[in-house]
Amino acid sequence: MKFINKIKVAPSILSADYADLKNEIEKVKTAGADMLHVDVMDGHFVPNITLGAPVVKCIKKATDVPFDVHLMISEPLKYIDDFCKAGADIITFHTECDSPIDETIDRILANGVKASLTVKPKTPVEDIFPYLDKLSMVLIMTVEPGFGGQSFMEDMMPKVSALRKEIERRGLDCEIEVDGGINENTIAIAAKAGADVFVSGNAIFSSADRKGTIEKFKKIAEENYCK
Repeated sequence: MKFINKIKVAPSILSADYADLKNEIEKVKTAGADMLHVDVMDGHFVPNITLGAPVVKCIKKATDVPFDVHLMISEPLKYIDDFCKAGADIITFHTECDSPIDETIDRILANGVKASLTVKPKTPVEDIFPYLDKLSMVLIMTVEPGFGGQSFMEDMMPKVSALRKEIERRGLDCEIEVDGGINENTIAIAAKAGADVFVSGNAIFSSADRKGTIEKFKKIAEENYCK
């Protein structure tokens, strides 16, 4: 397999100190974050509530780091324009949502924002294949979506491998992101399967040396990518 994309690390602000969010964002930017992962939950699609477009708009003013916005909501189409205007650089939504998939992707792209799709752990990755030509990234959840701090699900790696194979078969420029339980041990497993974008919350924000942690993550991922 070829090394197609640059290895990227996306700290999840779900694990940040929200009382000091501006400084938290600046610290991970300085530490080498390639983008920020912003989890949006509605309490319906997943059993948790986080933040909405107004908060994204406010924190976007504090940084120039790209925003990777993950919409864990039932009807993403209704809110695409709001999140695009708020500053999202890439928007991920779920195939299991109640909005039309093609129409939602097209609305994202019409706003000049990159589109990404994801599936919950029990949903086949092949559900994403019909839309791959329009996508800049695909997110493979390595935990059940909804809460941070869960353990990495290694049995999701066949999804990553199948997706990497399909992307390369078609010659597409599409990144594979993994989210959930990513640390210095699990990142190697995900990189071997073909992932190149790594979301990590607790392992980064709880680290006393965030720069060292991000650098270590990238080094481990690069050494193990598709091996």
